[in-house]
Amino acid sequence: MKRTGLFFGTFNPIHIGHLVIANHMAEFSDLEEIWMVVTPKSPFKTKQSLLDNHHRLQMVREAVEPYPKLKASDVEFSLPQPNYTIDTLTHLYEKYGDQREFALIMGEDNLKGFHKWKNYEAILEHHHLYVYPRVSDHTVPEVFEDHPHIHRIDAPIMEISSTFIRREHKEGKNIRPLLPERVWTYLDEMNFYR
Repeated sequence: MKRTGLFFGTFNPIHIGHLVIANHMAEFSDLEEIWMVVTPKSPFKTKQSLLDNHHRLQMVREAVEPYPKLKASDVEFSLPQPNYTIDTLTHLYEKYGDQREFALIMGEDNLKGFHKWKNYEAILEHHHLYVYPRVSDHTVPEVFEDHPHIHRIDAPIMEISSTFIRREHKEGKNIRPLLPERVWTYLDEMNFYR
């Protein structure tokens, strides 16, 4: 059974912070492979700044190409919307359950609200959570304090946001160092976020 970590995000765009966390999980935890799961654009939300699914997926593919343990995933593109993590996990289990064991990767900030997720108890019963630190007071609901399925991974704290990158790029600032080189090239050629 291959231990596979699922790192969900809109990746609009994927940046070096995402890569640092994903690579850290692949190298410094017992996860053998990390799937960067691109969250599809919801048909119910018309968020102008969110690029089309295939462009965000392509940027993730470009970003992870040099890292054999990281993979781009479009698994949620084919699932009904709105989609919940529990449904994605069920789908993946049905498809790969005999070959892979899936775990969730999330920031500490997401763990704080995890009890509000749909069927969070079932997720926690059948899957492990790998939690990376964020700038916060490090308090989480007591029920998650010493849970055997929750693993805190001492990854670097990354304070880079896709929102910041989009905003500053639009303002004409040089945000190139915040993106993997291949992502910068793609974004620049396509003239995104201008």
